[in-house]
Parts: sequence; structure tokens; C-alpha cells
Amino acid sequence: MSDSQRYNAATGAPARRRRAGGMDGRRALRANRRDPQMPAILREIPTVEIMDEEGLALIETNADLILQEIGIEFREDPEALQMWRDAGADVQGERVRFPKGLCRKLLETAPCEFTQFARNPERSVQIGGKTTVFAPVYGPPFVRDLDGGRRYATLEDFHNFVKLAYLAPAMHHSGGTVCEPVDVPVNKRHLDMVMAHVKYSDKPFMGSVTHPERAEDSVALAKLVFGDEFVDNNCVLINLINANSPMVFDSTMLGALKVYARAGQATVISPFILAGAMSPVTVAGTLTQILAEVLAGAAFTQLCRPGAPVVFGTFASSISMQSGAPTFGTPEPSLVLYGAGQLARRLGIPYRSGGSLCGSKVCDAQAAYESAQTLLPTVMGGVNFVLHAAGWLEGGLASSYEKFVMDCDQLAMMQRFAQGVDLSEQGQALDAIREVGPGHHYLGCEHTQANFENAFYRSKIADNNSFEQWQADGEKTAEMRANGLWKKMLQDYEAPALDQGIEEALTDFIARKKDGVEDAFAPKDPKKDAMARSMKVRSAAMRESFGLKDGKEK
Repeated sequence: MSDSQRYNAATGAPARRRRAGGMDGRRALRANRRDPQMPAILREIPTVEIMDEEGLALIETNADLILQEIGIEFREDPEALQMWRDAGADVQGERVRFPKGLCRKLLETAPCEFTQFARNPERSVQIGGKTTVFAPVYGPPFVRDLDGGRRYATLEDFHNFVKLAYLAPAMHHSGGTVCEPVDVPVNKRHLDMVMAHVKYSDKPFMGSVTHPERAEDSVALAKLVFGDEFVDNNCVLINLINANSPMVFDSTMLGALKVYARAGQATVISPFILAGAMSPVTVAGTLTQILAEVLAGAAFTQLCRPGAPVVFGTFASSISMQSGAPTFGTPEPSLVLYGAGQLARRLGIPYRSGGSLCGSKVCDAQAAYESAQTLLPTVMGGVNFVLHAAGWLEGGLASSYEKFVMDCDQLAMMQRFAQGVDLSEQGQALDAIREVGPGHHYLGCEHTQANFENAFYRSKIADNNSFEQWQADGEKTAEMRANGLWKKMLQDYEAPALDQGIEEALTDFIARKKDGVEDAFAPKDPKKDAMARSMKVRSAAMRESFGLKDGKEK
């Protein structure tokens, strides 16, 4: 089978439902209708620019000073250090200092935008330019739902979230570690996760970065789906490479980066910042450090393979200066998001940030406010690839079923908002204004009748009925309605078609890989999670430095 045949064989669509007849049938059809998949957002609204040329130039100058004078550590990777020596950098031990302009010069080969191909060509996404791609939550060891509460995630949960992401019209991407299935050996679960993305969805997906060998397995599995030559010449995987801020890249991240970049696959170089602990407390200082870290990491991808797709990433939050805990939805991270977007566009590579972030433990008002205060800047700031767009709860420690569908409802609203103002003849609606005239209403006019079904976004979560109707329907909260929605979505789920030969090849590869190694389980402890560990260590240091204990003075 040729690469093009293998790529086409991987595509498919669910069977169409037969249309019911009569008024009751049409009502049932509307209630059960699966909304069509929305394409990646093509923003028709301007991006927010919070810094002028003088401010941007100042940040860039300061970042160059960090690269020249302080440097970035590339730890436990002699090959990476030698590559930097050969490129002209000053390498002392594991510290790399960069001549002015070296990183920017290397990045001239990086594409300003690229396509990540899905196994269903209709689901492929463009990353960069004026597009925004939404991807699910990434990395939590716990899941939460209204019925079972908070618990450790399982492979079944992972399958469920992949299915929900596949079914959600405003979700453009299947994501990566939508939750951490702790019931599967840690050294083997990446195989099951990649398989789930291929089998239960036909949207683009992410590979594993927790070990270089797991990155190699991800590429190998992708080649079974798309074909060797297609993968070598096209991006089919995008992968999250975190800087261990401040100013360190560790051997695990570097190993995965090298695998993906050399395979021509996309990497998101993303500093993980809790401002005040892992960067300065100021917006300008944080932006300076982010730019320096991204420049070093992104330039390294071009040393691995010139032309490899790379994304300017940032995850930036603030911390409580009383307890050291991470906080979300506050003004400063929004300013960082806007500013980093400007810097990414000046650098000429796509941008990752934002999402629906919150620190709340449940789907309450705090979760809603904080997520909204993150999501709106995401769209207004011109983010191209949005990780954690739906399902994030508890500072990233839990994937929530209810919040996932509630967030997806908001993503669809953002899709409509980003279309901007329709100034066509239809949008101007002068015929309607002439028909109605002074003192009448528009409910029965021809223009309204022709457009009422799609004129306004209709939420699947919000209840806008009367109090009496809400009471008669069981006085359900938004979370309760979301609980029913995700259950119905999973009940109605139909898997996209997958070529039998490809599925068999994937299954055989996974079985051989699993049989070759002993099971290894990590302790069921969120403190072992990289994100949680970084938060805990740095939060503890902050509490100690301020003389605090559990948020209170000692």
C-alpha cells in the first residue's frame, strides 16, 4: 500500500442517520442532531496589541542580554551541547550562551505557519497566521464528574475524553494526554493513548514526550497510519516541550524534542511559568524570560532539522503571594498572553497559549469566571494553538467531564465571536428595516423568518426559560445539565471509520512493544506529576521565603 493509499484508507465518516418524518420527528431530530464539525477559527477580528514598538524592542533587547550574559542550561545532553558548540555558541559545562542574533538567524528556516494533517483530511488544521485551533486539557492525573466526584483517571476515562473531543464541534484537535490513565503501566500507557486518538477520533493529535523512546514510538505509530514518506514530508504530530523554567531544558524534554524535530514533526517550545516563583513578579520581566527560553529552544529545533515546524509557547500564571498557590484568570497573566503573542508574531512563528484555566476544585462561579478571563484573551490575543481549551479544573490536576462540555459550549461562542461583524447586504439588513418601519417589531418580517434559526448562538448548557419552566424541568444547575449532555454524547458516540489493516498493524506494534518490557507503575501520587511537582516545590519555596505556613504567618 502506497503512502497516499494508506493516508486515504485511514479516513472515513460515521454513517448518516435516517431522517424522521412529521413534526414530532423533526423535533426529535433537532434534539438529537449532531452539529457539524466547525473548522479551525479564521479570526476576522483584530488582535489586541498592548505594547508599542518601543516596549517590544525593550523586551527583545533584554532577552538578548539574558541569552548572551546569563545563558540557558541544556542539562545531561552532551549531543545538544556539541550541536550548540558547532553552531557558534559559548558552552561552559551545561550552560550555553548565545552570540547576539544567533537564535533568530537559526529560526529563519522555521515556517511561519504549517498544516497538521489528520487521518481524515477534512479534519486537518492550519497552525499559524490568523487561525485558532482548540485542543483539550492536557496532563491531569485525576478526573471529576458530578456522580463519582474526584478520582484517579483510568484508560476508560481517557477513551471517554477522546470521544468527547471527537464529538465536540468546536474542538478542532484530539489533544494528547487528556488525562493520565494511572491503571496502565507508566512505561506503556503512551501506546494506549496514541492508539485511542487514532481509533476513537479522526482529528489531529499529539505524541508522547515523557521519554525519547516514547516519542520514537509515537512517530512509529503515526507512520503506520500515514506512511513513512508522508510523515517524513508532512506534520502529523504536534508535541509539547516544556522549558523547566527558569532557563533550563532537561534531558527528557531535549530527547523528545530531537526525535520529533528530526522526524519533521511540530514541537511547541513552552516555558511553564508561575510568575513570582519561576519568573520575576513583573509582566515585563516574565515576558523577557519567556522570550529568551523560547528563542533557545525553538532555535535548537532548527539545529536538529532546518524547516521543522516549531511553535512559540507559553503557559504563564501568577501565584498567591500569601500561600504560594497558582492563581488563574487574574490580569497579569492576560497581559503576558497578549505581550507574548506580539513577540511571537514579530519572531514569525505560530503561537500557543491560553485555554480555559481555573484554580477552582469544582464547576462553580470561580471556575466560570477564571476560565472566561483566560479564554477571551486567548481569542483576542491571536493564539494559534490552544491547549487546555476544555476540561481543565483544579489548576490542571483534574479533567472534568462536566466542565469539558461547558467549556466546549464557550468555544463555540468564541467561534462565532471571531467571525466579526457581517457587513454584507444580508448583514446590513436594510430590507428588514424598510419592511418593519417605525413602531413595529421584527419577529414576523421576512428577513427574521429567513435567518432566525442561525441568527444567534444557542447555548446547549444555558437555561433561558422562565422560572416556572426551569422549576418544572427539575431546577437543574448548569453543571447538572452538562452532566446529562456528556452522558448522552457518549451514549450516541459512533467511531469514525478506520482501515482494518491499519488497525491490525497498530495493534501488533503495540503488543510487541508491551511484551518486550516489564510493567512499571508510578506511585499514585499527583506530586509525581511534573506540573504538580513544579507547583509544589516552588510554592513551598515561596511560603518559606515569606515566612508563611499553609497560607498564614508562622
